[in-house]
Amino acid sequence: MKFFLDTANLAQIQEAHDLGILDGITTNPSLMAKEGITGEAAVINHYRTICEIVDGDVSAEVFSTDFDSIIAEGKKLAAIHPNIVVKVPIIKDGVKAMKWFTDNGIRTNCTLVFSAGQAILCAKAGAAYVSPFVGRIDDSGWDGVQLVEQIRHIYDVQGFKTQILAASIRNPNHIIRCAEAGADVCTSPLEHILGLLNHPLTDSGLAKFIADTKKSGMTLG
Repeated sequence: MKFFLDTANLAQIQEAHDLGILDGITTNPSLMAKEGITGEAAVINHYRTICEIVDGDVSAEVFSTDFDSIIAEGKKLAAIHPNIVVKVPIIKDGVKAMKWFTDNGIRTNCTLVFSAGQAILCAKAGAAYVSPFVGRIDDSGWDGVQLVEQIRHIYDVQGFKTQILAASIRNPNHIIRCAEAGADVCTSPLEHILGLLNHPLTDSGLAKFIADTKKSGMTLG
């Protein structure tokens, strides 16, 4: 399973890259605004900088909701860098636009997916990725990971090539469960990826190793 970072923060992107576990990035206008990136020129420049750090796909989201505007915006985003994947919402004009992008060699990420039916439409439109929102589904009282499992089963049965990108990750356990469910990609804040490192037995074991090394008279470092 690939690890994408869900952020526009360059320091976090660089940290994940330096760890050697970063496969790509997902962003949206809200994440850009959170970093103080506003205005078309600034946003485009920021996407370009991200693409220079990350050797993998970078999802850049459109904010338009009608077909012609989605196409115009998506073409502009795709022209920034070959690694850009245009993120399009699962609405009627979004599906139509994704098919147009597919036919014209522009890869897409179908976002705001909350049902298997929506995921089928994404795949039929030729989306490179489908993004079920695991955490938000959990918030509604359902199990988001079960949707990932359902989509995985449907895609395998039907032979769809669209990759399942588990989004709206709220904790490290979501990452583990999505891996078990067969997600191709998991996009998450850095803190949840780093949370996979944590285990009390690792901490206590390391503390004992250090203490025993000091007792032996060996030098550390």
